[in-house]
Amino acid sequence: MKSRSVVLFFGLAAAAFAQQQDVFQVGPVAVRQGERTSGSIPVPKGPDGETTVPVTVVRGVKPGPVLALVAGVHGSEYPPILALQEMAPRLDPKRLTGTVIFVHVANMPSFLKRTIYYSPVDGKNLNRVFPGKLDGTLSERIAYTITREVIEKCDYLIDMHCGDGNESLRPYDYWDVRAANAEVREKSRQMVLAFGLDHIVLDRERPQDPAKSIYVSTTATTRNKPAITVEAGGRTLSDHESVMLLENGALSVMRLLKMIDGEPRMVEHPLFMDPSQVMTTPVTGIFYPVVEKGHTVAKGTLMGYVTDFFGKRIYEMRAPFTGEVLYILGTPPVSAGEPLGMIGKAGEDARP
Repeated sequence: MKSRSVVLFFGLAAAAFAQQQDVFQVGPVAVRQGERTSGSIPVPKGPDGETTVPVTVVRGVKPGPVLALVAGVHGSEYPPILALQEMAPRLDPKRLTGTVIFVHVANMPSFLKRTIYYSPVDGKNLNRVFPGKLDGTLSERIAYTITREVIEKCDYLIDMHCGDGNESLRPYDYWDVRAANAEVREKSRQMVLAFGLDHIVLDRERPQDPAKSIYVSTTATTRNKPAITVEAGGRTLSDHESVMLLENGALSVMRLLKMIDGEPRMVEHPLFMDPSQVMTTPVTGIFYPVVEKGHTVAKGTLMGYVTDFFGKRIYEMRAPFTGEVLYILGTPPVSAGEPLGMIGKAGEDARP
């Protein structure tokens, strides 16, 4: 039996579903009902070059919601990219209600150069410059393009991540509990439960200004579009388990939205992580972790330390509170100001 909140979700969502036009277009990719089309959205050229964003659009035979699945915002996060590679050709438009936009690799410069966090072109983190600028640097122009051609054309969004190339991460996802629109908060909550990961970070730090949204998912929620961020995998691995977690989670959300047949796989006993904290290093050097992802640590526990390049310990990272390690760096190089790990504490409830 569906919970009352799930029924409420369907009722609210049904009213928001817009009738699709005869031709649905994402950049140069034009799709009619019952079709699947792939192509690349050109990013406007600037002094620092140009790039493209490869997408596949699958449009069902029946009108319904538009769901955007975004992968590759960070170029060394491979499981989300591989999950969409597997999903897109298998999704049958004749059995689909609505439309799915697959953003295969949002950050092509970083992907091709295998860089973590930052673009090799302008040194910026793509997931920190949304909604972007038409006349900005390459990362800002990518963000502008994705905002205009994907986020503003979808009804729901899943931003798919994993631990970057240097991060050892246990699966979890984010729910923005500060979204100004209560209906968006509730729909996002149902999406995060349907995705199937039982560790859910209650994110209380997201901005509320659509002109300074910073993140992919927040660019959606500040435009009144329910959205979540999910994490599975890391350390440049392409493991099958993480790929399947991401693929199955996206399919479960599609079932929640009544886009495909079947019932969503709702998390029955979620662990809402609140508070949570990303810990950064104040120094540059070599990192030595002493705990692993998934470990529970007491407040004050040594989680890792940084040495200088001669072996002298110059910084110790200790747990700010008792909680579970959501991710920790798994490679030695660290630069001042960058993350070393993240910890979350399971709260009693999920009240914003």
